[in-house]
Amino acid sequence: MRNIFIKKLNCKPIEEQEIEIVERKGLGHPDSIADGIAESVSRALCKMYIEKFGTILHHNTDQVEVVGGHAYPKFGGGEMVTPIYILLSGRATMQITTEKGIIKLPVGTVAIKAAKEYLKKVVRNLDVDKDVIVDCRIGQGSVDLVDVFERQKDKIPLANDTSFGVGYAPLSTTERLVLETEKLLNSEETKKEIPALGEDIKVMGLREGKKIKLTIAAAIVDKYVKYIEEYKEVIKKIEEKVKYLAKKIANGYDVKIYINTADDYERGAVYITVTGTSAEMGYDGSVGRGNRVNGLITPFRPMSMEAASGKNPVNHVGKIYNILANLIANDIANLDGVKECYVRILSQIGKPINEPKALDIELIVDEDKDFEEIKKKAEEIANNWLNNILKVRDMIVNGEVNTF
Repeated sequence: MRNIFIKKLNCKPIEEQEIEIVERKGLGHPDSIADGIAESVSRALCKMYIEKFGTILHHNTDQVEVVGGHAYPKFGGGEMVTPIYILLSGRATMQITTEKGIIKLPVGTVAIKAAKEYLKKVVRNLDVDKDVIVDCRIGQGSVDLVDVFERQKDKIPLANDTSFGVGYAPLSTTERLVLETEKLLNSEETKKEIPALGEDIKVMGLREGKKIKLTIAAAIVDKYVKYIEEYKEVIKKIEEKVKYLAKKIANGYDVKIYINTADDYERGAVYITVTGTSAEMGYDGSVGRGNRVNGLITPFRPMSMEAASGKNPVNHVGKIYNILANLIANDIANLDGVKECYVRILSQIGKPINEPKALDIELIVDEDKDFEEIKKKAEEIANNWLNNILKVRDMIVNGEVNTF
């Protein structure tokens, strides 16, 4: 029998509580850039290992640092003067011994290529070849962890650590609004409509009762705005798009939108950038310092401090369990009568990852529903995911789930 614990919570759902704070750091935020690069490098290494050997070899590329550069933005177009420095570190299998001898693997070149391709895709006004230095210092994986992989090629992997993952569902109105606001503003459609809008977009939501205040920091690319009036027009267009989204997601709420509140139009001090990211102006980034695996930072909900991006998807429970907890929570939240679901999963180092030390499920349910029936279905969902836990690995490698 697995250690699955299910209990009923007797408390108000988040929507009925008086206050709520939600944050999302957009794709161009330095912390998100670090997360995105770490995960892209891991995925590229996974594909290389599978292509060459049919299995994913040991690696953890979750140590990425973004060191801000220096730029001189100005209306009509400024310039970068000091490049952004990006350090790739961590551990990966760089060579293996076969009957024919030692095979060296191009870990460094694969990692750098993945990092640059990610940057080109995400920060469209950044000249990756000129304005970024990508330094790879990924080292050889430790022998004992590599051995775990060797012993578990065709079996359920053993947990690499004693750690836990956290997930919950469904998202509240405020959480959905914050998440979808950033996604909308960083969508291809919006970039075509508002090319001046950069990718470094941070959204902070505060809900007080039925009032929601969205504070948005949006980097504007200087070459698209020649003077202050054009900048104001860009801000107005952004506000209109967010207002339209808010009407769809937060109908019944009084939503106020604040954009680039540090701007001082009289002094001409506004948030313009050369590249669309604050990483050009000394703002640094680190893996795990931003969004959790559901894409949000939610101080009013349970959260793990684990940095999921870049960790290997085979046996690193700090990654797998956080994603798994959210998958389980979402499925259970779809059950009739479930208002909210919270999932926490604890591993024990050296034990199969489908046999957690504890899988705790907390449910807020409608009073008129049969809790025992809901409990039974929730346990079935949890067991089904544990029975198919290798699917999580495949979803990660194929980019079907987010880590930030």
